[in-house]
Amino acid sequence: MEEAEKALACAVRALARRDHSVAELEAKLRDKGFSTGPVAEVVGRLARSGYLDDRRFAERWVESAVRSGRGYGPRLRLELARRGVAREIIADVVAAITATHGEGETLAMVAARKFAGFDPHTASDRDKRRLFAYLQRRGFSSAAIFDFLRKGAAEPDE
Repeated sequence: MEEAEKALACAVRALARRDHSVAELEAKLRDKGFSTGPVAEVVGRLARSGYLDDRRFAERWVESAVRSGRGYGPRLRLELARRGVAREIIADVVAAITATHGEGETLAMVAARKFAGFDPHTASDRDKRRLFAYLQRRGFSSAAIFDFLRKGAAEPDE
């Protein structure tokens, strides 16, 4: 079997497990020992066929990250850039998801999932700092976190 055919088989197996960005798939194939020519050929072929699409990858990844509470805002931009997605695509996708999923309601959902039973009115300063740091690492703005702590989980969007 020719190297390009082996690279294609490897790429198809990787894409069958989950979607990848172009840069991720190229790196994965190079790590498997395939040379630059066959990798470029395979990636181009998969992109032309619609099996490899950075915009689709970014949209699915961001939706999953927000739904699971792995990130929001700047954290999403950082993770997509790390995965090799173009800045223009990142800006469009993150703008669309933040318009759909408001920061306050997403923050409240993540806080309720990770810190069940947390009440900002009765929580200790230590617990508030832990929550603040956790949410900040996920990409939520300080203003949104302070707002959440001020209003409390029981009174969203007042």
